[in-house]
Amino acid sequence: MSRRVPRSRAPLALALGAALTAPLALTAPAAAAAPYTVTPLKFTVRAGDRSCVVDADLYRPAGVDRAHPAPAVLATNGFGGSKSDGTTDAIGKALAGRGYVSLIYSGLGFGRSGCLISLDEPGIDGKAASKLIDFLGGGRAADDGTRADFVTLDGAGDPRVGMIGGSYGGAIQMATAAVDHRVDALVPLITWNDLAYSLDPDNAVGSGDVPGVFKWQWTNGFYLIGEGQPLLEPNTDPSRVNSVACLHFVSKACETVRTLNSGSYPADRTADMLAYARSVSPVSYLGGVKAPTLLVQGQADSLFNLNEATATYRALRARGTTAKMIWQSWGHSGGMTDPAPGELNLSQGNLETSYVGKRVLAWFDRYLRKRANTDTGPRFAYYRDWITDPGNTYATADRLPGLSRKLYLSGDGKLVDHRAEVARGSRTYANQLVPTSHSESSLAGIVGAPDPAPHDTPGTYLGWTSAPLAHATDVVGAPRATLRVLSPTAERTQRSQNAADKLVLFAKLYDVAPDGTQTLVHRLVAPVRVPDVTRRFTVTLPGIVHRCERGHRLRFVIAASDDAYFGNRGIKRVTVVSDPGDTGVLELPVAGR
Repeated sequence: MSRRVPRSRAPLALALGAALTAPLALTAPAAAAAPYTVTPLKFTVRAGDRSCVVDADLYRPAGVDRAHPAPAVLATNGFGGSKSDGTTDAIGKALAGRGYVSLIYSGLGFGRSGCLISLDEPGIDGKAASKLIDFLGGGRAADDGTRADFVTLDGAGDPRVGMIGGSYGGAIQMATAAVDHRVDALVPLITWNDLAYSLDPDNAVGSGDVPGVFKWQWTNGFYLIGEGQPLLEPNTDPSRVNSVACLHFVSKACETVRTLNSGSYPADRTADMLAYARSVSPVSYLGGVKAPTLLVQGQADSLFNLNEATATYRALRARGTTAKMIWQSWGHSGGMTDPAPGELNLSQGNLETSYVGKRVLAWFDRYLRKRANTDTGPRFAYYRDWITDPGNTYATADRLPGLSRKLYLSGDGKLVDHRAEVARGSRTYANQLVPTSHSESSLAGIVGAPDPAPHDTPGTYLGWTSAPLAHATDVVGAPRATLRVLSPTAERTQRSQNAADKLVLFAKLYDVAPDGTQTLVHRLVAPVRVPDVTRRFTVTLPGIVHRCERGHRLRFVIAASDDAYFGNRGIKRVTVVSDPGDTGVLELPVAGR
């Protein structure tokens, strides 16, 4: 899942304090020019209720044989790609050139591989990948009889194997490791933790089994890419055709998309939808992942934001699995094909000259080559795009910054530092029948279309603005807001058995320059389906890395709509009342001073 967007959508990044900004000293092998051979292979596998052929390429470094084995790396494509696309193919070349046996394959339903698209389900995609690990371990042959007896083994049939890849090629790693504990190291890039959150996000804390707010542009874009696979890659394999619910996805995926697009979420249908989305997500099976995992997530990513990697990171560490996390600059929303200087570019394979690339090499060096003295870097690192020296763009820390600064929502539209400064007052907005706020056109980069700047229409949002900042403020992590709203219409439908009747709103944080220009960091918003309008609720905004410079102001906004998402059903007026003893609170994870 990748796209290119104009550089004008490059992220605004922020820093930690000076105590955390020392550059990481990493060593990596010198760039290798070792030759390798590439052998096309096919594997017939059982995947769910059908058998199909997986199309793969085996990259074998020169000099690697039974007497001189090498560890292996398994990788597959992002959604809509194949083993031959620029990024996936480049992974094979880059790692084979550095001495790793690389098996690069087209995921189920993509390229020349058969079977339906099943969203990296462990019992289907994960088990199919496990059959390829059997090949690397010498336990099975490819369809043409080719066997691999040149991969380092940890035991009979147990190859030393790692996995790497982005987005769809990231989630497959955790799905595979959950069903096959022979996997020794994972490097998932820009992937999801919970598809229910990714495609239908509800940023209200403790929202439970209430559906969120449908991210219709991203979801339908990828659904059409999946359904159009035979047009993108002609393939008449009958195992790729679903004659029941749709063309090329498993039936439950089709039903989920239809439910989301219906805009109606009755309790029974909603429960099935959420259960399925989570069943194909790491959130439901991370307990089975034991392989050391280096998570790399993009700051410029409105599809899979930083909160997803953070959730995976915390879950893995809580279960005792070795995990570290990097927040790089690029993601699905920009910079992947034109990364900033010093950033990883998978299509170029610049592993030795990029911070993330060095970390990847160190990770595989430690866990695949078993070099125990290899420094795999700090627990947490993040990119800062205001640093001009490409060798010093990352700050590092042992932990994520906590919520350390509170601002209060005053009745006069100000964000104030102390509760006593809150003015009594109330303000009201109402949605219209069409969206009146814009954050992004999610697929603009894919189709090469311009994307207007974010904006909100007067009367359909409320904003609270701080005084000019006396010092640069570095926000590193996910801000949080606690709110109380009044909405008589939403209150009357509170007990409806259809969750679509609940109030929807969108929370976001702007940086306002002295000239009045405002920036919505990475165009990220927090959609909320308010669980109960009669109670206070807490919203976790998407994680960001952003420096708000001295003299700038912070503006917190709640809007009635966003044209990248489905919104309210019917007109709902919303009033926010502020009082020193009872007002909304915005909390920021401020790093450094």
